[in-house]
Amino acid sequence: MGRYRPPSTPASRYITPQGLARLQEELEQLWRHERPRVTAAVSAAAAQGDRSENADYTYGKRRLREIDSRVRHLRGRLEGMTVVDQPPTDPRRVFFGAWVTLEDDDGTQHLHRIVGPDEFDMAPGYISMDAPLARALLGKPLDAELRIEVPGGHRDMVIVAIAYGQRPTP
Repeated sequence: MGRYRPPSTPASRYITPQGLARLQEELEQLWRHERPRVTAAVSAAAAQGDRSENADYTYGKRRLREIDSRVRHLRGRLEGMTVVDQPPTDPRRVFFGAWVTLEDDDGTQHLHRIVGPDEFDMAPGYISMDAPLARALLGKPLDAELRIEVPGGHRDMVIVAIAYGQRPTP
């Protein structure tokens, strides 16, 4: 088996204001604080002499490569992002940024927020707009019935509430 990996499809370029702030804060932290600290540690380790057996130098250089890679990734993602900060013209349909309450067959309710692929790990219930569940929800109206394919079968669900803005209280 070779090392070839097919190119991944590019992630969506939409983001909420909170997600944008988090990515900018991470970039700022890495570039202004973490990188200078690690650079100083690598310089101090290099001044000690033999670099081939200097673990501080080796691991510091590795950490610098990780930081630089993440900074390049963040800058690339932030460039061209579309910040969605206004609710849609039709709030009775599911669009980006919506809080969607789903009810399954046994009456259990699930609350999800559709966000960009760079921010779905910000809070429980956040799902990427590129996820299968979000793709099934996008554009659907209130009270729409959905059949969601899950491992081992499917689940039938109904959209019982759609909200934009702050997280709705249960």
